[in-house]
Amino acid sequence: MTAKLFRNSLFAVVLVFASGGFIFSQDNSNGLMSYLNGRALESRNYPKEANVSYSDAVRICNDVIARNEAGRDTYTILTWALLRQKKYADVITWGERGLRLYADEYRIVETMGEAYFYQTDYDSSLKFMQRYANSSPDGERISVAYFFIGEIYRLRKQYLHADIAYTTAVRLQPGLALWWYRLGSVREAAGSFSHAAEAYEQAVKLNPNYPEASNGLARSRRQAG
Repeated sequence: MTAKLFRNSLFAVVLVFASGGFIFSQDNSNGLMSYLNGRALESRNYPKEANVSYSDAVRICNDVIARNEAGRDTYTILTWALLRQKKYADVITWGERGLRLYADEYRIVETMGEAYFYQTDYDSSLKFMQRYANSSPDGERISVAYFFIGEIYRLRKQYLHADIAYTTAVRLQPGLALWWYRLGSVREAAGSFSHAAEAYEQAVKLNPNYPEASNGLARSRRQAG
């Protein structure tokens, strides 16, 4: 681990302590640090190195569980790391175990919603994402939960439901071009061309080099007349 990445990870750990209200044991702090270092490496396009850090986080959490010393944070960090490794079946297995012990651990609920989505089990994904949204409306991942809800409804061609979910997602986190593009696409599919153009326009403003959004904007404007 480079000194810079270590400092970034340590800062993130301190931020979690300060803002999240969770108290981590030393083992869980080490697991969280390994996970956060993996995220930092992944964001810098070092996937192999990131995977090593995620594996370290998984190992640390498994050791804690084997010693019968695991708490809710152990299962949370474990499912986060497994999700980044795209081990979706393992996320669900450990998530179910964690929720049997801590039914109100909504960080795990949201992670399981993502895992089910990537396994294309949209019914289960929707159930978990709605559970998270209803139970943790101020949760750190609430905008992401609404985006995934929108994705599920879009894939089901339930465009009005998708519109509501995507609209909520971009209201909560307005800086992602993809989310605005998705909102434009379901509005266009529903025949709401002027509102589709508004969403596509936001996507283009955020990312001028987004040909799908630019094409959608031009197409919606023509259809809106």
